[in-house]
Amino acid sequence: MAAVRSTPLTIKPVVDPVMTIFLRIAVFAFLVLGSSLAVAQKAPPAAAIASAHPLATRAGHKVLEAGGNAFDAAVAMSAALAVVEPYSSGLGGGGFWLLHRAKDNVEIMIDGRERAPLAATSQMYLDDAGELIEGASVDGPLAAAIPGLPAALAHLAAHYGRLSLAETLAPAIGYAHGGFEVDEPYRRRVAFRLPVLKRWPAASRVFLSNGKVPTLGERIKQPALAATLEALAARGAAGFYQGPVAEALVDGVRAAGGIWRLEDLTQYQVVEREPVRGKYRGFNIISASPPSSGGIALLTMLNILAQEDLSTLSGAARTHFIIEAMRRAYRDRAQYLGDPDFVDIPVERLSHPYYGAGLRAGIRLDRATPSAHLPGIGNQETGPHTTHFSIIDREGNWVAATLSINYPFGSGFMPPGTGVLLNDEMDDFAAAPGVPNVYGLIGNQANAIAPGKRPLSSMTPTFVEDERGVLVLGTPGGSRIITMVLLGLLNHVEGADLTRLVSQPRFHHQYLPDEVQYEPQAFDDKLIRRLQALGHRLTPHERRWGNMQALFWDRVRNRVEAASDPRGVGQAVVR
Repeated sequence: MAAVRSTPLTIKPVVDPVMTIFLRIAVFAFLVLGSSLAVAQKAPPAAAIASAHPLATRAGHKVLEAGGNAFDAAVAMSAALAVVEPYSSGLGGGGFWLLHRAKDNVEIMIDGRERAPLAATSQMYLDDAGELIEGASVDGPLAAAIPGLPAALAHLAAHYGRLSLAETLAPAIGYAHGGFEVDEPYRRRVAFRLPVLKRWPAASRVFLSNGKVPTLGERIKQPALAATLEALAARGAAGFYQGPVAEALVDGVRAAGGIWRLEDLTQYQVVEREPVRGKYRGFNIISASPPSSGGIALLTMLNILAQEDLSTLSGAARTHFIIEAMRRAYRDRAQYLGDPDFVDIPVERLSHPYYGAGLRAGIRLDRATPSAHLPGIGNQETGPHTTHFSIIDREGNWVAATLSINYPFGSGFMPPGTGVLLNDEMDDFAAAPGVPNVYGLIGNQANAIAPGKRPLSSMTPTFVEDERGVLVLGTPGGSRIITMVLLGLLNHVEGADLTRLVSQPRFHHQYLPDEVQYEPQAFDDKLIRRLQALGHRLTPHERRWGNMQALFWDRVRNRVEAASDPRGVGQAVVR
């Protein structure tokens, strides 16, 4: 049978001006939005890095250009910062690396936090009368916990990077041999910690100039640190935690009055942890989990703030409401948080929206709540000298890393022959009930000293994501880290660009002391009077805080942006 061919039916179009306009708009929307949504599924068009020091940013990009991924760059930058920003982080310290891996769309937190020595006790910083021995948890080898940063770098390279550890450590080794130039931030930190640095000869020879603050532009070389980095590059974690380097570290610490043993180093382990997760105004929040207090405190504050539309509140009411959220989150920090390997932490409850709603119910918009009026915490708890970097690569991997040795130049102690400046992270434990640490934080039994325990931290590397893009951010700043990340996040949600996000003046409340600290220009005279009328005690600070490093991958516009806090000397580069 022959095929039957139908006769084409011709229909003469009827021109409707309104419909024509509608169709044109629809076609335009499809072309623009459709193509944008397609772009949103692709990897970033460029790599971006923001860090606290230009040499660290350079090291990260060098590794990316050599074929490495964001995780390789994180190793390179962590090591580079250990060399060129020794007052903030180092091989003698630790940190948290929050990772997003593109190939399987998962997030992981690498916990390289320091651990208490096995000989540590809850009474080690108290005298016979039970009083805190001044400076014992801050200065010298007794203040040093067991470092985690070298183990974390080896772990990152082995499990997430594609280059060898030797390749990723090469920039830092070069900086240690060749030296870096002294800048004003370095000089300020040295001047602040001059007495303790002068006390220990190995540190004094490296960081001072004939016992004095080095001059601007003077070059700091660290050959002993280069040798330790080379041992790490050659043998992985064993190059630091076993063998000659480990023996030199322990011998130096014990000779100066510390309590380290070789077992402290050989038993150190990196831990992979699930980040904490939450939502705020349609944004997914992913942040650091315990032993960081940052993620839980951040979600607690956001869950409180979500109970109100901040855009409808006046300037004073909005600021007051944020302060009250800070107050309550820091109260819970002191009560509940510590090392999850030692204490049970009610993570789900503290980060649940219903819990935030309950805390909101106790806030009055017409009056400040004195911290003494909040439920007691029974037995009552890091610093400007932490550092942070953010990375995103062309494959869609990203990293937010916050690293620390706690106080500026840590404990000030360097075991001879190692080049490794040790932390004073033992001060991040609650040395005694109700006794504040060097940053004014108090803590409960959950953060008491115990052998092998990790101290509570405020480091808050964070991802903020919705269908339009992803923000990667973090900052140093001790106890103020969490509130700085909160304010940056709120700026992002409200549409601020990255430059404003990293530079806007900041304020802070941490439950105790019961005061609102604020940077210059954070509050005008009218706002100050209004907050005081609400019952807040305000404490102005002449010094500005933090050093935020932020990246934003705009999936809709298919572009990557980066910004480094103008408070520091860092550098943000998109390539």
